[in-house]
Amino acid sequence: MTQPAISIEQATMFERCITAGGVAVFPSDTVYGLACDPQDAAAVQRIYALKQRPHTTPAAVMFFRLDHALAALPELAPRTAAALDEILPGAVTLLLPNPEQRFPLACGPDGALGLRVPMLPPALAALETVRVPVLQTSANLSGSGDAQTLADVADAIRDGVDMALDGGPLPGLASTVIDLRSYEDDGSWSIVRAGALDPDRVAEALG
Repeated sequence: MTQPAISIEQATMFERCITAGGVAVFPSDTVYGLACDPQDAAAVQRIYALKQRPHTTPAAVMFFRLDHALAALPELAPRTAAALDEILPGAVTLLLPNPEQRFPLACGPDGALGLRVPMLPPALAALETVRVPVLQTSANLSGSGDAQTLADVADAIRDGVDMALDGGPLPGLASTVIDLRSYEDDGSWSIVRAGALDPDRVAEALG
């Protein structure tokens, strides 16, 4: 049997790092990412500094289980909640209305929430035990390519984080970004950024 790339013990250490205000590099279903507590302003600032990225550029909030995401966003209207249940987990970032202004440090000027719930392969399944959400963004310098392996992550980033998890080679294609902010009202949606999830699969899920 193939040994998983990430162990339960490593996933526990990752969660402890996040809750203690740390910043970590971690593998997802798409590319390597940077993670921190989305409510910790100092940790969020560290991530933006490491990426050399303006803080006005929004990030996403990642939950490692769909039920945790739905529990954290009880205000989601029925059609939108059903869409999440249909398309998540998956290699998508969903832009959602955010009337309760949750996770403001991850949101852009318009307040929309970017939500990720990854479809983790068996080698990374231990990360599903992580109970806390993370602010998540790709582990690359602003404007540079995404990291498919831990070695692809710039030295300046790896040297600046508190821990780095090596999940082996990843697909290397960033998530598809889908705008669902009007979905509840009229069923409309749009792909803001093409990515890992095929547009036909998006259409099948969202109608």
